[in-house]
Amino acid sequence: MIREGGCLCGAVRFKTQGEPLNVRICHCGLCQKATAAPFFARALFDKSALTIEGELASFPSSDRIDRVFCPRCGTRLFAWRRSGGTMAGVSLSAFDDRNAYKPTAHIWVSDKMDWVKLDDGLPQYPEAAP
Repeated sequence: MIREGGCLCGAVRFKTQGEPLNVRICHCGLCQKATAAPFFARALFDKSALTIEGELASFPSSDRIDRVFCPRCGTRLFAWRRSGGTMAGVSLSAFDDRNAYKPTAHIWVSDKMDWVKLDDGLPQYPEAAP
């Protein structure tokens, strides 16, 4: 299965091959700040399953994670480890088919915004999933 996506302005396009390792919604404070949204819904892929065309920029949001975005329009596309990481979190809303993947869990709910109500029946983990 190949899925495609890209940024708002079209300067960055990507393809993923195969199925994601997991699909989760992260409620941590860093994801909230980085996305300027209450959470980051993402599909986790091995970087070798990801093909990217176009220029990227990144910001080190912590000592471990880079937030990767289009330098032209600012669309936040990916998150991955700064060094030695082999996984890429791909924003679900950046896929051309935004409904291609359904989340299976909420992580870092200990940081979720108080007004966010989680009643979708998915597992909830106070921090990272086991």
